[in-house]
Amino acid sequence: MSETSQSLIAYCRENDRVCPEAGLWHKLWELLPERRQIGAGWQPSLPLILAAWDHTSNLEKMLRLADHIDWAEKHGSLPEVAAFLRKLDESQWHHLGD
Repeated sequence: MSETSQSLIAYCRENDRVCPEAGLWHKLWELLPERRQIGAGWQPSLPLILAAWDHTSNLEKMLRLADHIDWAEKHGSLPEVAAFLRKLDESQWHHLGD
């Protein structure tokens, strides 16, 4: 069965996972093709790391990661993003209880 954004998002939410730890999430974002700066922002939006990490909820982080996965699927890089995320050790994820 081939990977879809929805199957990868479901995998990322198993075991109370929220998102990759900050540095790894940034590496994932760098894998996304066709990133571009638009005014003061980015498309796709930046990962919620650095100052944003402490000021955003786990739900917001989960939704942003889902946006990144959807972007990857729409831009033809879902296999690379899926491989990156599925190789992460459980200790490299931020979890709901953290």
